Amino acid sequence: MQFDELRIFERVAVLGSFTRAAEHLGLAKGRVSASVQQLEASVGTRLLQRTTRQVKLTTDGEAFLGRCQELLADAEQLHAMFQPAASGLQGRLRIDLPATLARELVIPRLPEFLAAHPLLEVALSTTDRRVDPVQEGFDCVLRVGPLHDAELVARPLGHLAMWNLASPDYLRRHGLPRTLADLAQHRLVHYAGNLGLQGAGFEHVEQGVARLVPMASSIVVNGTDAYQAACLAGLGLIQAPVHGTRALVQAGRLVEVLPQHTAAPMPVSLLYPHRRHLAPRMQAVLQWLAQLVSPWLAAMGQAPADGKKARHRPRKAG
Repeated sequence: MQFDELRIFERVAVLGSFTRAAEHLGLAKGRVSASVQQLEASVGTRLLQRTTRQVKLTTDGEAFLGRCQELLADAEQLHAMFQPAASGLQGRLRIDLPATLARELVIPRLPEFLAAHPLLEVALSTTDRRVDPVQEGFDCVLRVGPLHDAELVARPLGHLAMWNLASPDYLRRHGLPRTLADLAQHRLVHYAGNLGLQGAGFEHVEQGVARLVPMASSIVVNGTDAYQAACLAGLGLIQAPVHGTRALVQAGRLVEVLPQHTAAPMPVSLLYPHRRHLAPRMQAVLQWLAQLVSPWLAAMGQAPADGKKARHRPRKAG
């Protein structure tokens, strides 16, 4: 049983695909398949159930995977103990970030992180789509919004303040809404991950309770860039984080409306697979992202809903 065989098996098991595991590891698919077969022969049991459509863990494979992940993490920690400090951490990290946060906050600071760890390689996804960290093989995800990933560990970082915006051209044509009742005469740019037209509405908090005012919508988008662009084009109101749109308001390209009726602040969290041991490179990137994002949220005057500073204590996402 070889270390590389364990590493390859772990990727196949997590991603549920020999092809995706090969792409993730930068190996030929044939080598990945042969490696898993050799591992199964070595341990004397079938670990994966293969069909033409999917790859699933057997009962033995499920038990083996847990110990395999612990061994891989322990081996990396042991290896790092005896490396010169100057050599830094090694390996590949797959990270998913919201596009705006990646562009404006994380990527500008990435050179200094990689300079401190020159042997690390970062694979960065910046899609607005809600990825599945486990099935898609991400080491960690920075997520804005509610959490529904029970199999992941969540590290809360803080909250993003929201405001309501419209373009000057839109307001010239439709007037300035001054009350929630006025929204019946207005349109909303609808943001929906699946481009569904149902459920468009203006969110606001009333006496501590989130409420929704149904609104008409002429356009639905599934990305933050398109969301802002539709508002700038005068297609309707949007409700967006203050960060990422403040410069547009300061430049007069967008105008805040109904400031007394804003949506609840959006939570910002780091998510990662639940593991007993975290590899050193994972520990390093989680710490770096938390140190980068948390002060920025605090500088914006945002705190969690309970009014206390976010504690960096991981919890299961729910």
